[in-house]
Amino acid sequence: MPKAKTPFAPVQKPLFLPTALVTGAALIGLLMWDASGLDLTVMHGLANEQGFAMRDNWWLAEVLHTRSRQLALVVFLAVMAMIWWPVGWFRALTRWQRIEIVLGIALSLLTISTLKHFSLTSCPWDLQDFGGKAWYVSHWTWGARDGGAGHCFPAGHASSALAFIALALPWLFSGQASLRRRGQWLLLLVLFLGLVFGLAQTLRGAHYPSHTLWTIWICWSVALVNRLVFGWLGKH
Repeated sequence: MPKAKTPFAPVQKPLFLPTALVTGAALIGLLMWDASGLDLTVMHGLANEQGFAMRDNWWLAEVLHTRSRQLALVVFLAVMAMIWWPVGWFRALTRWQRIEIVLGIALSLLTISTLKHFSLTSCPWDLQDFGGKAWYVSHWTWGARDGGAGHCFPAGHASSALAFIALALPWLFSGQASLRRRGQWLLLLVLFLGLVFGLAQTLRGAHYPSHTLWTIWICWSVALVNRLVFGWLGKH
């Protein structure tokens, strides 16, 4: 007897193709941004030889950086607790799906932190143009040192919000339209917060705009692969 269709089925073929196309188009767009040199253009519009005027702004440094990261940790711990004690929307998920969400968030954070660890790219505020010692080297020129501290690519702080893309995917790829709409709203919320965190760090001189955009793409890709794997395992 065939299994009954569940609201949280594996990614369906009609959804997979547009998802792959959007992911691929976003990758091409990011590569084009990198090639355009717009990162430096933006940063030169925000700073001069004396540095970034908003580097120590209280709202950007204390609220949107330090406090928001602490809040993100609390939220992650709460989501982790939902594995055993689900409340609200999480009651619609099986424990397997709740584990998927937690693992997807953790893998996204681990991927970003690993890339940062091995990256030799320095932050904009380290550039000679802005009073530092480094010179500009593309973050994809692996192995090339720029004379600065490095470890700045991709955007680690933005990932404290963008890692939660994994939270939206079980709903986003649901078999029910109402649950997909819920997933869309969750995804938009996560993207909005990630962009706000990323913008705060760009204004301070901690990251180029592309660092945040790449973090979005990486967290999305990690969460998507995680969703596909869990969906496949759920069928076996």
